[in-house]
Amino acid sequence: QVQLVESGGGLVQAGGSLTLSCAASGSGITIMGWYRQAPRKQRELVATITRGSSTNYADSVKGRFTTSRDNAKNTVYLQMNSLKPEDTAVYYCTANARGGSYWGQGTQVTVSS
Repeated sequence: QVQLVESGGGLVQAGGSLTLSCAASGSGITIMGWYRQAPRKQRELVATITRGSSTNYADSVKGRFTTSRDNAKNTVYLQMNSLKPEDTAVYYCTANARGGSYWGQGTQVTVSS
Protein backbone atom coordinates (compact mmCIF):
# COMPACT_ATOMS: atom_id res chain seq x y z
CA GLN A 1 0.00 0.00 0.00
CA VAL A 2 1.32 3.44 -0.97
CA GLN A 3 0.12 6.75 0.43
CA LEU A 4 0.91 10.08 -1.20
CA VAL A 5 0.75 13.50 0.44
CA GLU A 6 1.11 16.62 -1.70
CA SER A 7 2.02 20.09 -0.51
CA GLY A 8 3.01 23.44 -1.92
CA GLY A 9 -0.04 24.60 -3.80
CA GLY A 10 -1.41 28.09 -3.52
CA LEU A 11 -2.20 31.34 -5.27
CA VAL A 12 0.39 33.02 -7.47
CA GLN A 13 0.38 35.78 -10.06
CA ALA A 14 0.98 35.01 -13.71
CA GLY A 15 4.69 34.74 -14.38
CA GLY A 16 5.39 33.52 -10.88
CA SER A 17 6.67 30.22 -9.57
CA LEU A 18 5.56 27.47 -7.23
CA THR A 19 7.07 24.19 -6.14
CA LEU A 20 4.91 21.20 -5.33
CA SER A 21 6.14 18.29 -3.24
CA CYS A 22 4.75 14.80 -2.87
CA ALA A 23 5.94 12.48 -0.13
CA ALA A 24 5.24 8.79 -0.60
CA SER A 25 5.08 6.09 2.01
CA GLY A 26 5.49 2.48 0.96
CA SER A 27 7.96 0.48 -1.07
CA GLY A 28 8.50 -0.72 -4.60
CA ILE A 29 7.62 2.63 -6.14
CA THR A 30 8.72 2.92 -9.75
CA ILE A 31 7.32 5.74 -11.87
CA MET A 32 6.01 8.86 -10.12
CA GLY A 33 4.23 11.72 -11.77
CA TRP A 34 1.92 14.67 -11.74
CA TYR A 35 -1.49 15.14 -13.29
CA ARG A 36 -3.81 18.11 -13.15
CA GLN A 37 -7.51 18.75 -13.53
CA ALA A 38 -8.97 22.15 -14.28
CA PRO A 39 -12.65 22.92 -13.72
CA ARG A 40 -14.87 21.26 -16.33
CA LYS A 41 -11.88 19.59 -17.96
CA GLN A 42 -10.49 16.08 -17.98
CA ARG A 43 -7.52 15.14 -15.84
CA GLU A 44 -4.33 15.45 -17.89
CA LEU A 45 -0.76 14.33 -17.57
CA VAL A 46 1.74 17.01 -16.56
CA ALA A 47 4.99 15.11 -16.02
CA THR A 48 6.40 11.73 -15.09
CA ILE A 49 9.75 10.61 -13.71
CA THR A 50 11.30 7.17 -13.34
CA ARG A 51 13.52 5.97 -10.51
CA GLY A 52 16.45 6.72 -12.79
CA SER A 53 15.13 10.29 -13.24
CA SER A 54 14.09 9.94 -16.85
CA THR A 55 11.37 12.52 -17.38
CA ASN A 56 8.44 13.12 -19.67
CA TYR A 57 6.42 16.33 -19.95
CA ALA A 58 3.21 17.50 -21.51
CA ASP A 59 3.87 19.86 -24.40
CA SER A 60 1.98 22.62 -22.57
CA VAL A 61 4.51 22.71 -19.72
CA LYS A 62 7.80 21.88 -21.47
CA GLY A 63 10.44 24.46 -20.71
CA ARG A 64 8.47 25.85 -17.76
CA PHE A 65 7.99 22.91 -15.38
CA THR A 66 10.66 20.58 -14.01
CA THR A 67 10.05 17.40 -12.07
CA SER A 68 12.66 15.72 -9.89
CA ARG A 69 12.73 13.06 -7.22
CA ASP A 70 14.67 12.02 -4.17
CA ASN A 71 14.49 8.23 -4.01
CA ALA A 72 15.96 8.11 -0.51
CA LYS A 73 13.09 10.29 0.72
CA ASN A 74 10.48 8.79 -1.62
CA THR A 75 9.62 12.33 -2.61
CA VAL A 76 8.88 13.87 -5.98
CA TYR A 77 8.87 17.59 -6.78
CA LEU A 78 7.34 19.76 -9.45
CA GLN A 79 9.01 23.12 -9.97
CA MET A 80 6.64 25.37 -11.91
CA ASN A 81 7.98 28.56 -13.46
CA SER A 82 6.43 31.19 -15.73
CA LEU A 83 3.00 30.17 -14.55
CA LYS A 84 -0.01 31.07 -16.67
CA PRO A 85 -3.69 31.41 -15.75
CA GLU A 86 -4.36 28.27 -17.78
CA ASP A 87 -2.15 26.32 -15.35
CA THR A 88 -4.87 26.79 -12.72
CA ALA A 89 -5.98 23.34 -11.63
CA VAL A 90 -5.90 20.76 -8.88
CA TYR A 91 -2.56 18.99 -9.15
CA TYR A 92 -2.37 15.31 -8.25
CA CYS A 93 0.68 13.24 -7.48
CA THR A 94 0.69 9.65 -8.66
CA ALA A 95 2.93 6.65 -8.11
CA ASN A 96 3.16 3.18 -9.60
CA ALA A 97 4.10 0.32 -7.31
CA ARG A 98 3.66 -3.45 -7.11
CA GLY A 99 0.09 -3.05 -5.88
CA GLY A 100 -0.99 -0.79 -8.70
CA SER A 101 -1.32 2.94 -9.21
CA TYR A 102 -1.86 5.36 -6.36
CA TRP A 103 -3.03 8.97 -6.17
CA GLY A 104 -2.63 11.80 -3.72
CA GLN A 105 -5.50 13.95 -2.52
CA GLY A 106 -4.58 16.84 -4.78
CA THR A 107 -3.41 20.38 -4.15
CA GLN A 108 -4.93 23.52 -5.66
CA VAL A 109 -2.82 25.81 -7.80
CA THR A 110 -4.42 29.10 -8.81
CA VAL A 111 -2.68 31.52 -11.16
CA SER A 112 -4.16 35.00 -11.33
CA SER A 113 -3.83 37.21 -14.38
